[in-house]
Amino acid sequence: MGFKVATLWQAPEINPINGKARSIPILNPFNKYGRVFLFAWWGFMIAFWAWYAFPPLLPLTIKKDLHLSQIEISNSNIIALTATLLVRLVAGPACDRFGPKNTFAACLMLGAIPSVLAGTIHNATGLYIIRFFVGILGGSFVPCQVWSTGFFDKNVVGTSNALTAGWGNAGGGITYFVMPAIFDSLVHQQHLTPHVAWRVSFIVPFILITATAITMLIVCPDTPTGKWSERQMAVQQRLQAHGVRTDLVDVPGSITDRNVDRSIARSGDEKRLEEEAGIAGAKHSSHEHEAQLGEQEMLNTAKGEVIVKPSFKEAMKVTFSPQTAVVALCYFCSFGAELAINSVLGAYYLENFPKLLQTGTGRWAAMFGLLNIVFRPAGGLISDFIYRKTGSVWNKKIWLHSLAIICGAFQIAIGQVNSKSHSTMFGLVAGMAFFLEACNGANFALVPHVHPFANGIISGVTGATGNLGGIVFAIIFRYNGTDYARVFWIIGVITIAINIAVCWIKPIPTGQIGGR
Repeated sequence: MGFKVATLWQAPEINPINGKARSIPILNPFNKYGRVFLFAWWGFMIAFWAWYAFPPLLPLTIKKDLHLSQIEISNSNIIALTATLLVRLVAGPACDRFGPKNTFAACLMLGAIPSVLAGTIHNATGLYIIRFFVGILGGSFVPCQVWSTGFFDKNVVGTSNALTAGWGNAGGGITYFVMPAIFDSLVHQQHLTPHVAWRVSFIVPFILITATAITMLIVCPDTPTGKWSERQMAVQQRLQAHGVRTDLVDVPGSITDRNVDRSIARSGDEKRLEEEAGIAGAKHSSHEHEAQLGEQEMLNTAKGEVIVKPSFKEAMKVTFSPQTAVVALCYFCSFGAELAINSVLGAYYLENFPKLLQTGTGRWAAMFGLLNIVFRPAGGLISDFIYRKTGSVWNKKIWLHSLAIICGAFQIAIGQVNSKSHSTMFGLVAGMAFFLEACNGANFALVPHVHPFANGIISGVTGATGNLGGIVFAIIFRYNGTDYARVFWIIGVITIAINIAVCWIKPIPTGQIGGR
């Protein structure tokens, strides 16, 4: 079945067991799926903007005001990424335990406070401290992706994740336009001194982040089936509403984890489930268009794709599996490179094209981030298309590695050419951006298939490893000073080598039930 334009606003067809949508009502915020999609990408975009609000003003304005050296600027970039790595490691299990919506809002609120305190910075140490805590905002990527995965089914989850992350990542480009514009407005129209203007400019992202977090908590649901704490109960109700025997299904949670006799449970919990299932079934049938699934597919969905509260043993098994290593290491290369390049691209352009000045180089650097609006979604959309046509997760994996290797080739080309021509430099960076950002989208199109019962953990580990890549590449930039071209080709070589090293690993563990 081809794409229908009406799916952009119509109520989507629903998976009858987990309640996930099988299309994305992008233009319908009144529908709960469209509303969650809106707040997922908008919340991450605002977070990314504030997270990267410093780099556009660092090369000239903040550097001059705080008397910073190039090494101190590089150190601040590394520190900002370190905090995000730590938060993403915590945010993954937090999503599985408390729900992605609550974790998302918490990341936004905690990151908003240091953003508004940017005006208190007076030296390099103050910059390090504030940028460390502002890095909390970068952790919001994990609940963004887990929330999106929880609302959209396997046939469109790659597209949903790529759109929410891609439009969110565009905040890294928007900030290069917005922060200098706010600064210039405060200086030229409000007649503030540069010393005061750059500090006041950080109040704007604080207001938007706070308003977004509060609204998200008020108007968005935890899961498609209701409260986060009742997700296992909801699955049991839906199974019974469709005539599937729930005593055959090992669904973790408060119901099946109880050590009681089955016959006793039958007289209590299961009778209550059957009564509630009748109500739930009537409710779903009157408000949702359910997809037609076979009984075995319903069972597999219930067994393998309901997120559970992670135990330490389960978390370690998921974290250190070869399949997690594949998506994590690929993200180390792709998103890690994007983070590091976002931090230095304005300075790189200023080095090669000094006549463009801070505002001009900032606008060109912004294009790299803004291309996420199209390129990252393209990676996920094509990945979903391949999956729908072939039914093979292996093909999703092949697409991912292909993008990464070509991206590495572009990075080597940028480093070797180091062009002083506008058209050549900007053309090569745009080419790299397509494969780099599409690779990010393809990566989180594959993640929901791997250990779906622990999607928060694998998303957190993958996201954190992406930040680790950003730190590693930022350190390489630091120790190469202004020789940015050399670092580009080093990143390209690393990217190609890592992807070739892990391309042979199976995308899904042998015997895994869900995610296929």
